[in-house]
Amino acid sequence: MEVAVTGATGMIGRRLCAALVAQGDRVLSVTRGAAPPGTQGVHWQGAASSGAGWAEPLCGVDAVIHLAGSSLAAGRWTPARKAEILESRDRGTRVLVGALREVGAHPRAFLSMSAVGYYGMDAERRFTEDDGPGDDYLARVCVAWEAAARTAEALGARVALLRAGVMLSGSGGMLGRLKMPFQLGLGGPVGSGRQWLSWIGEQDAVGLMLHVLAHEEAEGPFNLTAPDPVRNAEFARALGRALRKPSALRLPATAVRLLFGEMGETVLLSGQKVYPQRALALGYAFQEPTIDGALAKVLGR
Repeated sequence: MEVAVTGATGMIGRRLCAALVAQGDRVLSVTRGAAPPGTQGVHWQGAASSGAGWAEPLCGVDAVIHLAGSSLAAGRWTPARKAEILESRDRGTRVLVGALREVGAHPRAFLSMSAVGYYGMDAERRFTEDDGPGDDYLARVCVAWEAAARTAEALGARVALLRAGVMLSGSGGMLGRLKMPFQLGLGGPVGSGRQWLSWIGEQDAVGLMLHVLAHEEAEGPFNLTAPDPVRNAEFARALGRALRKPSALRLPATAVRLLFGEMGETVLLSGQKVYPQRALALGYAFQEPTIDGALAKVLGR
């Protein structure tokens, strides 16, 4: 296949491009930076792109996997930051689909990243793809993001919405930020530690994307999460075990609110118990279904 990947230089994008190249696909990396090895670079500016001239190389692609978007957890959610996050996902996706339309591209598949934030936050409820959206800021961003992705249906593409949980990678993301304090013996639960964490290892994140891409019947939402969500305290214990370090130094909720504001309240202190019902029904077999196995894998243990 010929596959275009946006966000190709990101944490998961690089791993996905390598997997596509390894299975013999021709990969177009739609990115602001240098293209990953083995791929052809297509330069764009995301939501700031104008015109469709940059998209000419995408005219004949079989599929588009859209991963690009401003990081949700990069800092406090100031009004300007919240507007940037929404624009990068809503307008950025609409710019991409509009450019594909203008150059006459008709991909058979359009896979777009979303997030489990779609469901809103809940202390105990178990969410599957059958559940509707929440009504907080992050849920509203995801609703707009997915609506923008669904405009690709007008191109004749089947649209799959990849609602990602916390992605565990040895090269960045949340785990990259946590490794240092844990290695220094300063790690532990955040807040009460009872909030649920819906996670997925990078190998399964890529594997599930490829599985959805390969199945022509796969459309609509798919929770990109492992089948074993854990509470934050259990995650801290598992990370301590993987790094052979203590994990008892709790980060108080008041400190999280002071340091990170609304972002900390939503991303760190709230939680969701999300189950990958449709991925399992599609026959995907998770390579690392438990938190201990996934952490051992991504940390090289």
